[in-house]
Amino acid sequence: MKHFIDIHVTLATLEDMDFWEDQAEEATDKFNSLLHLLYDHADDDIDSTSLENMIQYIWENWRRDSHLLDIDDDDLHDWVDQLLATWDDELQEPR
Repeated sequence: MKHFIDIHVTLATLEDMDFWEDQAEEATDKFNSLLHLLYDHADDDIDSTSLENMIQYIWENWRRDSHLLDIDDDDLHDWVDQLLATWDDELQEPR
C-alpha cells in the first residue's frame, strides 16, 4: 500500500547530488521528478515493500547515471511505466 511510504523522505537533496558539482540542482530536480513519477504512477494498492525496493533501485541506478540530465520527461515516463509493469521483487539481486 503506497500510502505507507512518504515519498518526501526518499527525495534527494543537493548534498546527495554534490558530485554533479555545478549541475547538482538540475540533477536533484530531475532525480526527484523520477521518484515522484514512480510514486504517482504506482497503484494505490502496490505492496509497500515492492515500492520501497523500486525506490532503492532508482537510487542505486540513477543517482550517478551520466544520462540523468539528458533524458527527457517522456522517456522518464516510459521508463517508470516499464519498471512498474515488469518489476518482480524475487528477480532482484539481494542488497
